[in-house]
Amino acid sequence: MRHTVDYFLAPQSPWVYLGHARFEDMVRRTGAQVNVRPMDLGHIFPLTGGLPLPQRAPQRQAYRLLELRRYSESLGLPLHLHPQHFPVSGDPAALLITAVAALDGTDAALRLTGAVARAVWAEERDIADPVALRALLGECGLSPDRLEQSHDDATQAAYVQNTRLAIEAGVFGAPSYVVDGELFWGQDRLDFVERRLLA
Repeated sequence: MRHTVDYFLAPQSPWVYLGHARFEDMVRRTGAQVNVRPMDLGHIFPLTGGLPLPQRAPQRQAYRLLELRRYSESLGLPLHLHPQHFPVSGDPAALLITAVAALDGTDAALRLTGAVARAVWAEERDIADPVALRALLGECGLSPDRLEQSHDDATQAAYVQNTRLAIEAGVFGAPSYVVDGELFWGQDRLDFVERRLLA
């Protein structure tokens, strides 16, 4: 049986970065169908009790850094705990990924998502900067036209729809994976996602 995964993500999330390559590999191995769905956490957090990072308790902020370091070392992924361009608005990159998903397909959207996440956390690039986004398109072999298309009405509507679907699915953080209607939150749940995909 071929399963379908709705991959709800915020491209600026370090947890998306840490889980993305493993998720891509899992999709290839299991043959799962993926819907890449960037979402707006700015709309989701107020509905689900989430807080932007600067508003979280100091204890939570400190433990987040500890876990980022642990996962970075465990996975062998380079990660700046305090990247130069973070916090950063994820909307421009999310809209770009949304446009690529619609116009170039899932594989291209997954490739760009990985590049955007690396840009923030490994390369300290500004993913809210159109110049950086255009460069990332080129590095991924994608048309620079996608940058302009990321601002059109169809892309904006798809981004809103992704966010609405995330809310309906009970999503409250990124990354979240919904497999045939079952929600898994966080890159640390990928083992459970794989079991579900292999069932």
